[in-house]
Amino acid sequence: MELRIVSIQKPDDVNLILGQSHFIKTVEDLHEALVQAVPGARFGIAFCESSGARLVRWTGTDDTMIDLARQNALAIAAGHSFLIFLAPGLYPINVLNAVKMVPEVCRIFCATANPVQVILAETEQGRGILGVVDGQSPLGVEDEAGKEWRHSFLRRIGYKL
Repeated sequence: MELRIVSIQKPDDVNLILGQSHFIKTVEDLHEALVQAVPGARFGIAFCESSGARLVRWTGTDDTMIDLARQNALAIAAGHSFLIFLAPGLYPINVLNAVKMVPEVCRIFCATANPVQVILAETEQGRGILGVVDGQSPLGVEDEAGKEWRHSFLRRIGYKL
């Protein structure tokens, strides 16, 4: 077995969701879940098929996001993994519950705009995702000023009253 690290390639203002599922139907069901959660959503989805033709299956509503999803899925190349790239202005918090409710979805590894490294194990059979590195390590503990900033920020962007 070999360990590998694949860095997700994306613009800074693009969010992604990386997960694992169990069936080729995933790509279509994820598409339906996203458009039902946020009508007019711009996104791209890619799914790594793990048997049969073993293709990267894809769909979406935005060509740039579709290209990002396909390229990164091919780089990861782990069976039954999927990537969703959300165009700027759409955030995981808007669609994550809908994604998690898709019956084929087994787990979510991350949902973020941060830089992401995917940690893979590769065997003679193929690749599997062991985990992710999402962003960077903390530099300290929040103080009162940091707590005040957080409270103010969440209210300013409309996520808290």
